Amino acid sequence: MLTEAEIEIVLLSLQVAAWAVTISLVPGVLLGWLLARWESPLRAVLQGAVMLPLVLPPVVTGYLLLWLFGVSGPLGGAWESITGGRIAYTTGACVIAAAVVGFPLMVEGIRLSVIGVDPRLEMVSRSLGRKKLSTFLRVTLPLSLPGVLAGAVLSFARALGEFGATIVLAGNVEGETRTIPVAVYTLLNQPGAEAGVWRLVAISVAISMGALLAASWLARRQRRRAGEH
Repeated sequence: MLTEAEIEIVLLSLQVAAWAVTISLVPGVLLGWLLARWESPLRAVLQGAVMLPLVLPPVVTGYLLLWLFGVSGPLGGAWESITGGRIAYTTGACVIAAAVVGFPLMVEGIRLSVIGVDPRLEMVSRSLGRKKLSTFLRVTLPLSLPGVLAGAVLSFARALGEFGATIVLAGNVEGETRTIPVAVYTLLNQPGAEAGVWRLVAISVAISMGALLAASWLARRQRRRAGEH
């Protein structure tokens, strides 16, 4: 059984991962579509920029985010001037770090799904008088839903396990930024805390596996519905 403190850690981690996926979804769908359909030499540059957090050491990503969102950073300083609050070392900082590191996985899943949509279907839609936005919403997006779902789940799982960028940007504040990975790191430095580590590891594995299985089931259901039509 989880202790009250561990339940708080798990709930915070789920909240952070869910918000990370939520704020990433719309830009992820748009960028996934753009990278799949945009025919330009600049596409490789854009794709490289999107995928950069996937190959950079997480601590480096965290340092760059801290430079942006810290009190003396351009975005963090502007936020403090407007609201009087700070971004770094808050739950919001956890969300930002998790969203950034999980974003490439979401975009790639969506990009591959859009590539799998027959462009001729989009051409037929355009020939019937629909504009690009209408065609995207009524044709491309519904047919890409399995990839959107897969990208969102991969992003959620990555956000749930994010540590490197989080510890730099958000720190280790109990009840506010201490997510499962940060809590495991903290407990590893405490004598006699091995049981707590294993409990958090077990719940993390269970949540991730549950999310992946649910996504697989929903994707199969979506494909069956598409086949019926």
